[in-house]
Amino acid sequence: MERKAGLGSLEPVAYRLMKKKTKDGKRPAAKRRTFPRPAKTKYSILRQLVQWIPPGLIQRTAEAHGLDTRKFDAPSHVVALLFGQLARCDSLNTICDVAGRMDGEWRRLRGAHPPKRNTFSHANRTRDPAVAEDLYWGAFEHLSRSLPSFTDYGRHKGFLARLRHHVFAIDSSTIQLALNCIDWAKHRRKKAAPKLHMNLDVGSRLPSLAVVESAAAHDSKRAEALCKGLSAGDIAVADRAYTDFGFMSGLDLRGIFFVLRSKRGMKFKVLENAGNGKLAEGVLADEIVEPMLAKSRKLCGSMRLRRVRARVKVDGRMREMTFLTNNLEWSARTIAELYRARWAVELFFKEIKQTCQIRDFVGYNENAVRWQVWIGLLAHLLLRFMAHLSKWGLSFSRLAGIVRHTLWLRRNLVQTLLLCGTAGPPGGGAKTSEPREKQGFFKSYAEPYGTAP
Repeated sequence: MERKAGLGSLEPVAYRLMKKKTKDGKRPAAKRRTFPRPAKTKYSILRQLVQWIPPGLIQRTAEAHGLDTRKFDAPSHVVALLFGQLARCDSLNTICDVAGRMDGEWRRLRGAHPPKRNTFSHANRTRDPAVAEDLYWGAFEHLSRSLPSFTDYGRHKGFLARLRHHVFAIDSSTIQLALNCIDWAKHRRKKAAPKLHMNLDVGSRLPSLAVVESAAAHDSKRAEALCKGLSAGDIAVADRAYTDFGFMSGLDLRGIFFVLRSKRGMKFKVLENAGNGKLAEGVLADEIVEPMLAKSRKLCGSMRLRRVRARVKVDGRMREMTFLTNNLEWSARTIAELYRARWAVELFFKEIKQTCQIRDFVGYNENAVRWQVWIGLLAHLLLRFMAHLSKWGLSFSRLAGIVRHTLWLRRNLVQTLLLCGTAGPPGGGAKTSEPREKQGFFKSYAEPYGTAP
């Protein structure tokens, strides 16, 4: 006799319990599955984030720059822009409308007042954005003192820790805008774009120095300013846009190591082979060179330049890349791996653009754009601090999404993050390909780093 097909194990729990009966004829109650919830608190999640900005820091910074804050105080201005970043508001009206509806809760955010549209717009247009820049670095220093492990380079393990040197990645990112609205940032004939120049500490993945300006200037023009704070023994890693012999010679005189990608068409004279002529797997050449042009040799001065050519895997394909460095002791594989560490700054730009509001601007003049970019960096800093505090192990965009949709929820933020993503990895199935930022230049890591092969 053919068995009638049924739901079996796919039946809902409540439906199966309805068919069951106990000895007294009563049906058992379905068990309700409960999930742990974060503790309630009188502080909203937005207030918990704002509280990490030291009391009085905003007002002191504004007074140091001589801002006129009689009609619209500095804390109200910063809180409004910070809310716009965390909630990804794309207009002044949205920020003002929400602030007006949440008047009572808004005033608990460092004593901020709900902004009026015209007053808010005027503040963005006329106030010096250097206030926002100093506020960012002031909050950065405060968080570093509150939790030293947040910026502690020594907590990182692996390749960078074995080098025992600070590695800094230098790069820039442009933000495309409309030329008819923002003519001060003219980039090309029909495009406008501000540019964010960044010196990123690869160990902590936090900025060491940042410059916001028009994209008209070439990256190499800001190279010296970005490396101004580096000291002897530090390592600067950058793309081919920063390959300039004068800049490289200046770093060498200060005792700073660099790893830069060579530009196309650069001609060198090979003086000798480095590393006793032995090449590791994937390394095509390791040579001591000098520029063939007399002008370039004059810029190099007494600097000894080393050229390393290696085959690396990028986007699933093997490519040949050429690197220039002034370090003659480390192995060629170490030089190539150092360049791979440069991808940390690309991840930083990706986090900023995906989680903060720096594409749709609430003001179009230069001051307003710089205010919004610096407050966006401040919002990113606070989110990164909460990720470190809660030992967040998931994607940064997921953390930003949780915060964005729970800004007015009165729950403990750290517990909220700790209780998210508790499910283990999916079982079975094909393994996903390795993320681009984690793709290695070489598969073998058995050989020691820091010495010539």
